[in-house]
Amino acid sequence: MQKGIRSIGQGPSQRQLRVGELIRRTLADVLSRGEIHDPDLNRLSITVGEVRASPDLRVATAFVLPLGGGDRDAALDALNRNRSSLRRAVNRKLALKRSPELRFEIDGTFDRMNETDRLFDLQSVRRDLEGS
Repeated sequence: MQKGIRSIGQGPSQRQLRVGELIRRTLADVLSRGEIHDPDLNRLSITVGEVRASPDLRVATAFVLPLGGGDRDAALDALNRNRSSLRRAVNRKLALKRSPELRFEIDGTFDRMNETDRLFDLQSVRRDLEGS
């Protein structure tokens, strides 16, 4: 395989993972310190669970969840409204060669875990698990 060319189906590169984690930490820090001057954003406590960087590192998708899981729409609205300020704050702290465009999505990890727990609690599933 040529350097820089990845086969289809492989996961993210080490560089994507490293940049994603740096952005996640920085974004979480910016949000927790209230560095963006928007009262709607600052009144929310937002968890940044993961950031996935595109292969060319031009786009970073942050998976976020407001504390307690409530006000999801308000959180996304506030983050999207302050997208450029958040991008500048992240770039200032990281000094990346190119500041990635930030996109925000609700982190569905906890919802999937709750659904999995609910399924494992079903009598029919427990019966199947005990039988195997």
